[in-house]
Amino acid sequence: MRVLLKVQMDTEKANEAIRNGTLAKLIQESVEQIKPEAAYFTAEDGRRTAYMVFDMQDSSQMPVISEPFFLNLGAKITYTPVMNMEDVQKGLSQLGR
Repeated sequence: MRVLLKVQMDTEKANEAIRNGTLAKLIQESVEQIKPEAAYFTAEDGRRTAYMVFDMQDSSQMPVISEPFFLNLGAKITYTPVMNMEDVQKGLSQLGR
């Protein structure tokens, strides 16, 4: 299932991760692990925020993906199912009109 992962990092913990050089490594390892089709980084609500769209094969991936962000960055994480245009068209074609 295509999923949008939103990671909002605690500012103080992210500041410390930048100072000690672990933030870039954590992000790089996460991107390599989940292989997102898109990844964007911004500030939202005054916090460093990452958005990654990827294919989640099984919900058991959630702890492996989430825990590094929770443990190292005090992050707030959300997973949201999303569709691309092809998915929307496929879904609408199944409405049985």
